[in-house]
Amino acid sequence: MKFTEDHEWLRVDGDMVVVGITEHAAEQLGDVVFVELPELETQVAQGDEIVVIESVKAASDIVAPIDGEIVAVNDALADTPGMVNEDPLGGAWFFKIKADDLSQMDRFMDEDAYKDHIA
Repeated sequence: MKFTEDHEWLRVDGDMVVVGITEHAAEQLGDVVFVELPELETQVAQGDEIVVIESVKAASDIVAPIDGEIVAVNDALADTPGMVNEDPLGGAWFFKIKADDLSQMDRFMDEDAYKDHIA
């Protein structure tokens, strides 16, 4: 797994990247009450805001970590947004993006660097 400074986790799966938020981010948000996911087949550029998360504390956006196409979304989050708090590193992934260039992943932190980042 790789991690962004914005507390997203990224897992490479073939030519796709699965994206979610870290436990740290889920804790900071508090109870998640709403998740708006991107449309399938949307072309995104690194830095585009593509997911909206609303919690009892705040609203937050998830940005595209890399350039590519949205090829899957976790529809279960629309019905049960609390999954983000219950299983942020597993079942509560947000979307899968087919990477235009997987080398964009090289700039993200590994787990040890991320732990240092949040310390």
